[in-house]
Amino acid sequence: MTELRFRQVHLDFHTSGAIPGIGAEFDPQTFADTLATAQVNSITCFARGHHGYLYYDSKLFPERVHPHLMNRDLLTEQIKACHQRGIRVPVYITVQWDEYTAKEHPEWLAKDAEGRIKQTRPFEAGFYNELLLNSPYVDFLKAQTREVLESMPVDGLFFDIVDVREDCSVWSIRGMQALGMDPADHAQRMVYADQVCTNFKQEMTAFVRQFNQDCTIFYNAGNIGPTERPSMDAYSHFELESLPSGGWGYMHFPVSMGYARTLGKDCLGMTGKFHTSWGDFHSFKNQAALRFECMRMLSMNARCSIGDQLHPNGKICEHTYQLIGSVYSEVAAKEAWCEGAAARVEVGVFTTEEFTGERTPPETAGALKLLTEGRYQFDVLDSHTNLDAYRVLILPDEIPVEGAFAEKLEHYVADGGALIASCHSGMDKSRTRFNLPCLGIEAVGDAPFSPDFLVPGGDIGDGLPETEHTMYRRGVEVRAAGAEVLVETKVPYFNRTWEHFCSHRHTPSAGEVGYPGILRHRNVIYFMHPIFGQYEDNAPQWVKRLFLNAMTMLLPDPVLIVDAPSTLIGTVNRQAQHNRDVVHLLHFIPERRGRAFDILEDVIPLYRIPVRVKVDRPVEAVRVVPQIDMLPFDEKDGHIYFVYPMLTGHGMVEIAYSD
Repeated sequence: MTELRFRQVHLDFHTSGAIPGIGAEFDPQTFADTLATAQVNSITCFARGHHGYLYYDSKLFPERVHPHLMNRDLLTEQIKACHQRGIRVPVYITVQWDEYTAKEHPEWLAKDAEGRIKQTRPFEAGFYNELLLNSPYVDFLKAQTREVLESMPVDGLFFDIVDVREDCSVWSIRGMQALGMDPADHAQRMVYADQVCTNFKQEMTAFVRQFNQDCTIFYNAGNIGPTERPSMDAYSHFELESLPSGGWGYMHFPVSMGYARTLGKDCLGMTGKFHTSWGDFHSFKNQAALRFECMRMLSMNARCSIGDQLHPNGKICEHTYQLIGSVYSEVAAKEAWCEGAAARVEVGVFTTEEFTGERTPPETAGALKLLTEGRYQFDVLDSHTNLDAYRVLILPDEIPVEGAFAEKLEHYVADGGALIASCHSGMDKSRTRFNLPCLGIEAVGDAPFSPDFLVPGGDIGDGLPETEHTMYRRGVEVRAAGAEVLVETKVPYFNRTWEHFCSHRHTPSAGEVGYPGILRHRNVIYFMHPIFGQYEDNAPQWVKRLFLNAMTMLLPDPVLIVDAPSTLIGTVNRQAQHNRDVVHLLHFIPERRGRAFDILEDVIPLYRIPVRVKVDRPVEAVRVVPQIDMLPFDEKDGHIYFVYPMLTGHGMVEIAYSD
């Protein structure tokens, strides 16, 4: 299999048929030299884009070659020039978006339940109609893919827009009927659509392997999550499209990567050089933001990809590659301490995406924010994940538990594992009862009051005053069935209604105890409120304190402790082949300067940062890398202690173990 590189570019080329002079200013030597100077060592180039045009001299489909393509060997010349400099060139082929095909073959398009063609309407701009993966379109797609594989050297294939699409066309109705499914039922249509997508990926990979045994293969849907598990054998690796300013946000990548890396494949993070998102010509991301996004990838054991879009004239933008090169020169210096690394995880967070399909679900994102601010090392899990690596599991707010999943969690806790659950997590899908005896609680029903209030005390309330703290979201009323009540809930005089209300927002506490708020049963802690979604919503500091106190109670000796502001991100990765751990420290602070998305412009340095790392063998040396600056350290009771002198954005520390 071709090696996945650390410094990649995804070069979009969705180019309208109304633009003349396509590729007229393309120069293969300048193109490859610019990439090499920017230290790019892999670039994805286009065979067919969303407008449906080809960018090579097709013998099978000459009518699909872009009508104004000045150099009919554009793609092959890109590949040749890059290969001469040791740069890989995966080939891009669009799948479910293709304007040319949609107009020529509307019978291959998905339809909604009213029989209308989905997405782009006749007089709207866009190529977003959905081509079906169970229609004759796939025959054309295979023929075009085969032509690419047979007519040029192919390092990899990037199949774009391969996603589960609900459909009510004749293709899906007939297909469902043949399987004994009901096409009129929305839920069954979604099950069938998922099967169609999975089957397509498996069949296409088998098809590609007839012609090329070594090229990488990836199917892009803009996200990697539990949906990909059934078809993961069709992928050679995962690419995590995650442009923070393009609708993904800064929490998408850690959620997606935290899950993707549990599936055992190499991962590539993908951001963009754009100020906003794809197709934002002549814009530039702030260098600090691009640096943060790439360093975050390295810290979570992903390689890096930066999205760009080639101008229709084919001339590569030197200023864009000065920006990219400023970051990739740093990646090149650091990647030796990232190759083959694996996170030293201790916490597993179950994602509600498995049950809702929602990308970056707020409950999961809230849990990861809390863990990141506490510097805990985490993975994101689904119900199929092996749990052996984790000391603490978190079921955030809305994780239904039934059958084999319930048994799996019970065995985990019985074997000494710790668990934190909140709100409806641990209940059956109907939310009528808890299916986890290890929680030591019974369900009563939805809490009768909202907001209500927690009065923290004891270890769980460390650092908080013993007075009411508002819990904004409605929780679940429970009764203890073996569990110890750590914190009681106090209730308001009444709920806010049109008949009785107080002041501007909610009614204050009446001082009366209502029902248990936080409970503990051995090594399991349960919060009745949806604390993780609440933290994602408006981040109450008392919610964070309560959660981090619970983590301290269950995990008193975490892998990493850093005495620094909560804005510092810390990860610990192990390079077993080099007998060392690598600590990543990142300090970048995105801000909401505009209404649309977060901006990162300034890098604020931190000085003399105390760090403690849990170690499991004698330590030979501690040094800042790649500078190889030795750091003094103390070793005591299975931990090492050192001080990081100055952090400007991103720093790495190598902990070298004795042989």
